[in-house]
Amino acid sequence: MARGVVIGLRNLVYAKLLTDPPPGTGPATYGEVKPIAGAISAVLNPNGANATLFADDGPYEVASTIGEISLELNVADLPLEVQADLFGHELTEDGILIRRANAVPPWVAVGYKTLKSNGSYRYTWLAKGKFVEPEQSNQTKGDSIEFNTPTTVGNFVRRECDDEWIRQADEDAPGFDPTLAANWFNNPYAKPDPKP
Repeated sequence: MARGVVIGLRNLVYAKLLTDPPPGTGPATYGEVKPIAGAISAVLNPNGANATLFADDGPYEVASTIGEISLELNVADLPLEVQADLFGHELTEDGILIRRANAVPPWVAVGYKTLKSNGSYRYTWLAKGKFVEPEQSNQTKGDSIEFNTPTTVGNFVRRECDDEWIRQADEDAPGFDPTLAANWFNNPYAKPDPKP
């Protein structure tokens, strides 16, 4: 099968991070995986940097690192229950979202899959991040229709328990296990960590 390039985005989901224990004391645990319908774009930027050490009259060594890991999500809508989960607000039994100044966004994992030009998919889970509230822009309806779609940005970090920040799998990669795709959206990590 010819290798493909990414051309799509779908199945955007999230799950709250419940525990992230110290290294060597157990795995991270997550809550229920929930959908965010209407994925438009997901822009992942690890803000990587390189530095070159010069010695002996020339480049001698190169070191690289990732910086602030940001995920910008543009979606068709953020229902109130999703906003309550992502931004740490209260949703009352009668469906009213109450925002308070001292609200603390919870840690969440975010997953999605991207269609490739050869018909296969790339699967992604980001392990641990927090989102900020999107700008709310509303305007009156005029002669033409303009969609007001929210964009929210999450900042992601490595998990404490195992230093992992992202996991990805390509359906068109040699040795890909189809059961991985079938279970990918059941939990933030559809398969246990590979043995060293």
